[in-house]
Amino acid sequence: MVGSVTKFFTKIVERYLPDPLIFAMILTLIVFILSATITPSTPMDVVQMWGDGVWGLLAFSMQMALVLVTGHALASSPLLRKWMGKIASLAHTPTQGVLLVTFMSAFCCIINWGFGLVVGALFAREVARRVPKADYRLLIASAYIGFLTWHGGLSGSVPLSAATAGNPVEKLGGLIPISHTLITPFNIFITAALLVTLPILTKLMMRPENEIVAVDPDLLKEETSTSRKLPPTASIAEKLEESRILAYIIGLLGIVYIIYYFIHHGFDININIVNLIFFIFGIILHGTPMSYMRAVQRAVGGTAGILVQFPFYAGIQIMMEQSGLGQMITNFFIEVSNKDTFPLLTFLSSGIVNLAVPSGGGHWVVQGPYVIPAAQAIGADLGKATMAIAYGEAWMNMAQPFWALPALAIAGLKARDIMGFCITALIYSGIIFVIGLYFF
Repeated sequence: MVGSVTKFFTKIVERYLPDPLIFAMILTLIVFILSATITPSTPMDVVQMWGDGVWGLLAFSMQMALVLVTGHALASSPLLRKWMGKIASLAHTPTQGVLLVTFMSAFCCIINWGFGLVVGALFAREVARRVPKADYRLLIASAYIGFLTWHGGLSGSVPLSAATAGNPVEKLGGLIPISHTLITPFNIFITAALLVTLPILTKLMMRPENEIVAVDPDLLKEETSTSRKLPPTASIAEKLEESRILAYIIGLLGIVYIIYYFIHHGFDININIVNLIFFIFGIILHGTPMSYMRAVQRAVGGTAGILVQFPFYAGIQIMMEQSGLGQMITNFFIEVSNKDTFPLLTFLSSGIVNLAVPSGGGHWVVQGPYVIPAAQAIGADLGKATMAIAYGEAWMNMAQPFWALPALAIAGLKARDIMGFCITALIYSGIIFVIGLYFF
């Protein structure tokens, strides 16, 4: 049954899903037309919103590019490759490979979404190298499917934002502590159910050997070492470039700061500290400054999709927010809900908004100011309402290729190669989210 559903969606996606850049451009036009026709904004107003907002994610774009580059460089270090290889070697069959990749990705995303997104894709490549008959596309899809757990974990941006002073909704509904969002029976059920059952789901997606699309062998080639052995006649400049002492001093400086950070901020893992950890340990494990730089140069090419597409989504997000289109979508679902159905309809509205605003933090800005006061007015659980926004964003990521870009860049694949599997996961995980939100 699952295999047939996956096969159907894979055929549809391969035929009709364009490159993510085209997807972003089409979404831009759709949001522009809707904003200019069904909201009070004039077409020129919307043009101005788009133009002013198109660079609104520059800092975030750099953060995401660094997630990819520093994560890839860290994982290409000799020690990390050895460790990942040892774990990947636990899989001896294609079935074991799919189970292992999905579980590892889902578990790592609970710890931190950026870490899980990058490590999952890199780990999938390691498994593919060691299990020749594995379906490479399914392995990479499995790594991305594990991303479904992230909002219920330690780095979920919506629940963490809701609990942080100064967030956009604090004046409307007060702070919402994680004891009402992350540490609740419904979130524990949803996150645990996804962690345990997603590997089984991806196993059921496996195709017969004769239907597996052969992978380009170049994608699975072992990367050559980035280290360089200097000749006795090396210049002072070359010795500095390959200096272990210099790399370790910088590494020590970074470790001291990381320890200081966690002592003073607790287990507050944000994207900046993750990037710093990747960066510092990448330098240490590569051993010399230029060995690390060569690893970074190899990874930079994968950032093209991020650099080109994120400006489109920044413009889309601003059009949704400033024109009131996001508010209209959210209000529609609020108006037809009651105390019991409110979390479910908020979840669905968040999924729809995610097609145009694929960002957890962006969702809290666009939807939080309308969802939380409405939840208060009808007596709905504020924690559930908050997590409904978060779950809707995580859920619809399976149909939105935005967050797949880092994994696809690492894997050397296109969105259409994995989205058929992801849509099957969208349908299945939707059931888990609904059960958790309605019955717990």
